[in-house]
Amino acid sequence: MKKPSSAGGFRAIAYTLRKARAAGGFWRMFGALRSKNSCKTCAVGMGGQKGGMVNEQGSWPEFCKKSVQAMAADLQGGIPADFWQTYSLPQLQRFSPYDLEHCGRLTQPVKYSAEGQYYQPVSWEEALSGIASKLRGWKPDESFWYFSGRSSNEAGFLLQLLARLHGTNNVNNCSYYCHQASGVGLKSSVGTGTATLELEDVEHADCVFVIGGNPASNHPRLISVLRQVRKRGGEVVVINPIVELGLVNFRIPSNPMSLLFGSKIASKYVQPHIGGDLALLTGIAKRVLERGEADLEFLRQHCRNSDEWIEHLREASWDDIVAGSGIDRETIDTLAALYGKSRNAVFSWTMGITHHSNGVQNVQAIANLALMRGMVGRPKAGLLPIRGHSNVQGIGSVGVTPKLADTIFQRLRQHYNLELPTSPGLDTLGCMEQAADGRIRGAVCLGGNLYGSNPDAQFAARAMQNLDLVVYLSTTLNTGHAHGIGKETYILPVLARDEEPESTTQESMFNFVRLSDGGPRRLDGPRSEVELIATLGEMIVGDRGPIQWSDMRHTTRIREVIAKVVPGYESVADIDKTKREFHIPGRILHTPQFPTEDGRAVIHVHDVPPLLGDEGELRLMTIRSEGQFNTVVYEEEDLYRGQDRRDVILIHPSDLQRMRIVPDSTVTVTSSAGAMTGVIARAYEDIRAGNCAMYYPEANVLVPRSVDPSSRTPSFKNILVRVSAEQLEATVKV
Repeated sequence: MKKPSSAGGFRAIAYTLRKARAAGGFWRMFGALRSKNSCKTCAVGMGGQKGGMVNEQGSWPEFCKKSVQAMAADLQGGIPADFWQTYSLPQLQRFSPYDLEHCGRLTQPVKYSAEGQYYQPVSWEEALSGIASKLRGWKPDESFWYFSGRSSNEAGFLLQLLARLHGTNNVNNCSYYCHQASGVGLKSSVGTGTATLELEDVEHADCVFVIGGNPASNHPRLISVLRQVRKRGGEVVVINPIVELGLVNFRIPSNPMSLLFGSKIASKYVQPHIGGDLALLTGIAKRVLERGEADLEFLRQHCRNSDEWIEHLREASWDDIVAGSGIDRETIDTLAALYGKSRNAVFSWTMGITHHSNGVQNVQAIANLALMRGMVGRPKAGLLPIRGHSNVQGIGSVGVTPKLADTIFQRLRQHYNLELPTSPGLDTLGCMEQAADGRIRGAVCLGGNLYGSNPDAQFAARAMQNLDLVVYLSTTLNTGHAHGIGKETYILPVLARDEEPESTTQESMFNFVRLSDGGPRRLDGPRSEVELIATLGEMIVGDRGPIQWSDMRHTTRIREVIAKVVPGYESVADIDKTKREFHIPGRILHTPQFPTEDGRAVIHVHDVPPLLGDEGELRLMTIRSEGQFNTVVYEEEDLYRGQDRRDVILIHPSDLQRMRIVPDSTVTVTSSAGAMTGVIARAYEDIRAGNCAMYYPEANVLVPRSVDPSSRTPSFKNILVRVSAEQLEATVKV
């Protein structure tokens, strides 16, 4: 499959029209995208009360292929009634992520029991009573509660409250497998775990670093912002082991000039080795210091530990920096010069930074570099973790964490006199490990694909299969429903965001809270997430105490509670009446007064780690394709990388030659966690030699359960693998 010369463009327009036609026609798709609901995909944020395809700055039209793909999935018809009798569990386990996503919408509760081979449709009463009776019969800490970032603030808050009133703090969300390192790193550096700026700040920056990410595929609407930076004469510096097409040249369909002639995005593109980020960031900081462009007065006045860090930079070895990053001193000097001349710099990053055993250190190093020139605590500059799910940040804000924030804990007790558990809760991987050990018996999953998100896929399947009960609240099928099954598994069909009967809220990565109106249901059968959770609350906890679960069926009532207990969310109390969407106060740092004990930021000092791997190994990174969103695969092809299938490993031609592997031949890829056979070795010039890439979640079988010690985020990047040719048996016809 030939890779196009630019991303976006007329191909994207044609794709949108095809998806719209398949989903019932252009006007049906357009009407759904224009409804007053938050975008269902990434956390850049769009929609809400200004209408779909509008961002908080009023820019229109703001939508992308991801928006269209997610909406098309929700516009599918229902799964046929005979589906569950036709396909056994072993057959479903042979379905690809793409196949499962395109089976249709879930419309009826189904149950799987270990004695059988098939999911069986059941009534709502049987499903809910079966779930509630099991959970009531166990000790609270024998269950865990997992949340996807696609759910609303109201559903997330209500389910975590149910879990805690049930008696457990085993409450966690999908960020532990993506950006938890960002939250921990930022909190430890600048006192807040979210972005320090608004979208408007990025639009006025003159230098934007994009580190360890591919927003052209995963957050396409950010590309129009980066184009504006370039148009104003600013710099866009991309740091990524792979040269990604959309970060080089993108034809933005909503801009006629860009559509016709293309837009150059990166002004400087640098390819470190996988795992070389900390060394490179240290090198840039060292060179900024040597060039005399550090704001030493800002560091002394507004930062702790700056003197120790400056001394550390002076003593850092250039040989170690160059060897650890794979980037020569001349290139590092160029990066330092670009940063040094900037007046308003933004540092953004994604999971290429967080998916490492030193993910928190990587984030702290980025914060150090920004603080070095006073680029935090002022307008038009700052720190920006580019988050995935549309409401993953909001889910965390409203209490979906193992340890409930002290303020929320105290306010719940103060306002509602609630008895809340104080025993330590487990993070996501901790829950999976206890499930594998038999210490946890049940899991309730609000959206997402817990199995598919896990490192060490074989372990994840064993852990889930060891559970007595698994409950999924889902809109469509995914690999978790086929492989992440317990001895008893229920799938409960829920409404999509724009089908909810009452309004809900979502929080973007820019700390902006939107109100989604919901809308008419498209299919009979699915229920509102909030209604289901409130019903389970009545059945598991009951109406004893101040929380009346019958009232909690209404999102207005839930928002009243959120407004009283969640700091910064006071304005949601009457947002359904005022329609006023808002930035959460106290998070945007436009002055150098940091929310820390002494009002100062903290500089963290880290040694440069050595580069991993020997002559016979490659460093693997798991990646997402242009045709997928997290674990959801909308298209088998990866257009922007020129790949027509997903069972491939992308290797630089020089590495294939060195390893004596024929391009497009079949290979076995082996890591410390497992092996994949039947993989196609693809020659890929755009990846840095010595490194390789494979698609997530299929390659999770190779990902070990090693984690960053501070955030407990697994290392989906920098995995040492060996690649060996598979020998085909010769057959002779006689």
